[in-house]
Amino acid sequence: MITLTHGMVLAAGLGTRMRPLTDDRPKPLLELEGESLLHHALDRLRDAGVAHHVVNAHWFADQVAAAVEAHDAPDRLVLREEVLLETGGGHAAALPHLGEGPFAVVNGDAFWLDGPTPALQRLAQAFDPARMDALLLLVRTAQVDGEAGRGDFFIDPLGLLRRPKEREISPYLFGGVQILSPALFEGAPAGPFSLNLLYDRAIEAGRIFGLVHDGAWFHLSTPRDLDRAETMLRAGMLTALF
Repeated sequence: MITLTHGMVLAAGLGTRMRPLTDDRPKPLLELEGESLLHHALDRLRDAGVAHHVVNAHWFADQVAAAVEAHDAPDRLVLREEVLLETGGGHAAALPHLGEGPFAVVNGDAFWLDGPTPALQRLAQAFDPARMDALLLLVRTAQVDGEAGRGDFFIDPLGLLRRPKEREISPYLFGGVQILSPALFEGAPAGPFSLNLLYDRAIEAGRIFGLVHDGAWFHLSTPRDLDRAETMLRAGMLTALF
């Protein structure tokens, strides 16, 4: 178990699949239930006791910075990426601002409803720095309303993750919420790169684990996904997500 003090929201992506909604704004500033996805993410971090918030920005970075400034997070910092650094490079660039211990990361388009215990609290309770460099929140593909593809990971009884092999369909997607250790980034390349590079290295070392979400999770990739999520939330139609 760890105490989370630092967290990051990934808000630098181009949101191409959400066009035309993202032609004039970044995807994390699209609204759900009257609040931007970015503010929902910052709310989650704040409610989990995270005091120091870092947000990266690239597409319409000024809009992201204004939205972060308008939030009531106690300590917040926006890192502007002149060149899009991708998921791995964005994390690596933020490391000097994320403390010395494990930190939380929430994708800027992640939206979920907690089960009996908040997801970030469950992750913090389960994270063991002696064994883990990464702990990912996973979502059952059977509960995903949208395109799940081949899935992202298999998880063994101890929580260890592996990728699907050729012709395998994995039953879990990454839910866009995780706790990472700075150790995951040792020897990471400079510049833009995908976090999947470090995930795969951690899989080989047996240092990446998963925790299955016990609440509702919303797949928000296209405008249709956003409309359907809004409709379901307003109508209380959540049974299909469990």
